[in-house]
Amino acid sequence: MEKRIVNPWKWQQARSYSQAVEVKNVEATLYCSGQAAIDPDGISSNKDMESQLKQTIANLEEVITAAGYECKGIVRLNIYTTSTQELWPHFSILQKWIVQHNIEQAVTMLEVNRLFETLKVELEAIVVK
Repeated sequence: MEKRIVNPWKWQQARSYSQAVEVKNVEATLYCSGQAAIDPDGISSNKDMESQLKQTIANLEEVITAAGYECKGIVRLNIYTTSTQELWPHFSILQKWIVQHNIEQAVTMLEVNRLFETLKVELEAIVVK
């Protein structure tokens, strides 16, 4: 696989994303459903945003690795949250995870009216290898 990052500016680097990611000669592509803070028994978390974000990241990573992919292969990440204001103070948790796995991805963050049950944040990814 060949990956080319397109960043006509430098400011997005402080926010841990790229303006565009081009991939060529991909062996396979994994489209992940939105992952949220749901435990292995299928129970949605009612904890605070920080706890939910950590569990959401862990769940996304588990899906990716269970499929035989690596997190560094994430090329697209969509973030859905019920409150960007509540998420933003904890955004460094996501940024540290991105740096830890050397992820270079295009990203969109959307504030939505509701997520399933008591959930506050959801991550949806496209992963290549």
